Amino acid sequence: MRFSRILILVFLGLLGCGELTPKVPPAPPSKSPVPPVASEESQRIEAYYASFQTRLIAQGKLRQEYAPKDVPFDADDLVANFEQVALYDEYILDDGNVIERKTISFLHRWNKTVRVGTYFGPSVTPEQKQKDIASVRRFSKRLARLSGLKIQISNLSNANFILLFLNRDEQISLTPKLAENIPQLLPTVVTEIQNSPRNIFCAAYALLDADNLADYSGAVILIKGEHAPVMRKSCIHEEMTQALGLANDGPDIRPSIFNDDEEFATLTRHDEMLLKMLYDPRLKAGMTPDLARPILKQVAEAALKQSRI
Repeated sequence: MRFSRILILVFLGLLGCGELTPKVPPAPPSKSPVPPVASEESQRIEAYYASFQTRLIAQGKLRQEYAPKDVPFDADDLVANFEQVALYDEYILDDGNVIERKTISFLHRWNKTVRVGTYFGPSVTPEQKQKDIASVRRFSKRLARLSGLKIQISNLSNANFILLFLNRDEQISLTPKLAENIPQLLPTVVTEIQNSPRNIFCAAYALLDADNLADYSGAVILIKGEHAPVMRKSCIHEEMTQALGLANDGPDIRPSIFNDDEEFATLTRHDEMLLKMLYDPRLKAGMTPDLARPILKQVAEAALKQSRI
């Protein structure tokens, strides 16, 4: 079962016209601080997610250790895991349909300032909204430090890396309206969000610049509004990191959030090393596995040396 997904799409809207800046989307209604009553379907999803989180924790999953001592790794492990996570794609787009198929790809990453914006559906309470904003801000700073990218918190009107916190009702009703003002919400992304099944807990849609298919031009992340706190935090960690270029998952990648068994909920030291490797200047955007492989061991050893604990 897949609990998250990332789909990489070409942002055709950028072709020949520079980077698009979205207009400010309509704000959620503010007449009352009381969230609207969720549909029965959304309430069932919320109950399911809460129960699922409780069950995973009881099974010893959703771990939040930074450097778990029971899962050691070395440079060879980092090389193998990096190749799986950064140089393969998890999903492909086939005639407008998203198909789960592991496919050889090439190294993608950001080559511009990442401007992070958030949008919350009316179902998100003011208290939860403040917690989510704080979580996104903290994690953005951490990602900036690890990658060397300039990552800044932005108004939604100027964002190119957008997190949407929507419950099931809002996924269906609000996404098409938001797409009118957010160019990153391509028709395929809108359809994906509207039809997102319960077993997909969160999703990222990374957009490639049509003039340079190795560079990201934008990203949209969906965080299901029904999530309980630990899964909510886990979705933020995994999807934001994957949308920077670590796009794939693997059943043997440990200790890592890039594994759909949900053993780890938050970014580990191992995952930090993968992100440092991705943005190491010795690796170049557009590299295939064959081109990257000869220098990956050197890059992995350098990342380990920089992160001795």
